Amino acid sequence: MSSDHTACRYCGKYLSDIFSVSAPEHAEAIAHVKQCNLYKKGQVIFQEGAHPYGIYCINTGKVKLSHSGDEGRDQIIRLVKPGDLIGYKALISNEPYTATATVLEDSAVCFIPRDVFLQVLQKDTALSLRMMQILTSELRRAETKITHLAQKPVRERLAETLLTLKETYGLEEDEQTINVTLSREEIANLVGTATESAIRLLSEFKKEKVIDLPGKKIRILRLQQLIKMANLQD
Repeated sequence: MSSDHTACRYCGKYLSDIFSVSAPEHAEAIAHVKQCNLYKKGQVIFQEGAHPYGIYCINTGKVKLSHSGDEGRDQIIRLVKPGDLIGYKALISNEPYTATATVLEDSAVCFIPRDVFLQVLQKDTALSLRMMQILTSELRRAETKITHLAQKPVRERLAETLLTLKETYGLEEDEQTINVTLSREEIANLVGTATESAIRLLSEFKKEKVIDLPGKKIRILRLQQLIKMANLQD
């Protein structure tokens, strides 16, 4: 990990909708103390069970949040993209991290110290409201995932997971290939099934010409069919 003290006004993702609502003086207070760290693929940003000393904003790259489950098996609970905050739940609740943040590809991550962030949060009504909206949205996603795990077949969950990856990370220049590389085990983890089942279903999707599997990449060939297979409902 290496550090960079680039001012926030030069940070590509600082003016995301999270901090763009802050008053100028509060944004300046954050810019004055924040530090941008560069992480290599596979490095850990923070560890489950550790005490939070601040929050992190993803500038570039991709990160996964995973929780250690039974028998030491990790469960991916969230995928993070540029502009997202991580570590805020533990910080606000003053409790240890409930997940480990691991870098999926080389990433630039800004760190904002606990005291400064909480001081700004107490003073800045707009930022406080935005944080409540983020927490509420994450709770709603968690409730939806629990419902789908209980009620939807694995095939539908896999289709929905591929669509979620597309929405989170977008597509490469060919406008078909999902712009993230995950192992089959990580995909199975997101779906909530065994790795063998995920591999088998991915092969079925390929045989049906809904997707292609060049290496570890996933290329969506028939988007509308994938949406239909996911059985998404408003």
